[in-house]
Amino acid sequence: MTCLAVTAAHPATAQMMHGGGQGHMHGADGSGHDMATMPGLQGQNATAEESAELALMFRKFRTLSREVENLPNGIRTVTRSSDPDVMDALVNHTVGMIDRVGRKDDPKIMIQSPTLDIFFARGDRILSEIDVTEAGVIVTQTSDDPDVVAALHLHAAEVSAMVEQGMHAVHMMMMQRAGN
Repeated sequence: MTCLAVTAAHPATAQMMHGGGQGHMHGADGSGHDMATMPGLQGQNATAEESAELALMFRKFRTLSREVENLPNGIRTVTRSSDPDVMDALVNHTVGMIDRVGRKDDPKIMIQSPTLDIFFARGDRILSEIDVTEAGVIVTQTSDDPDVVAALHLHAAEVSAMVEQGMHAVHMMMMQRAGN
């Protein structure tokens, strides 16, 4: 059932981050992780460009806004950024990850939510449409598989939390999974 329909009224260009900014370490002993290089955004099967796009979106998450509509058989989301570079990264990330799901090609990002596992296992059961307009990136994803639909709803909520809280949301989700 894999279908990737993309229409664009916005130029999508890969954004590369080249360091810069202040390193931020946290943790009781100062070890924590590095907010400047964000190594948790690297993956066993992710490109440097994909990791850089994620880093840019996390660094500038306050420029993002998002609306989600849970459908009986999926989701419809509208995500946008007031920053043109973040918008380009958002478009590239969205198109790239939906293409990966269709190919069942898991990037295996270190901080990746386990919610994504079902997408990479059953990517052929998701119908995806992407429109890039002045309103933002509009994504509609549907499935006849109830487990996939539940995962679409959950992942949409996870992404919304990241848009609202940045990396803090990731930390909270990871702590919840660890039982903390």
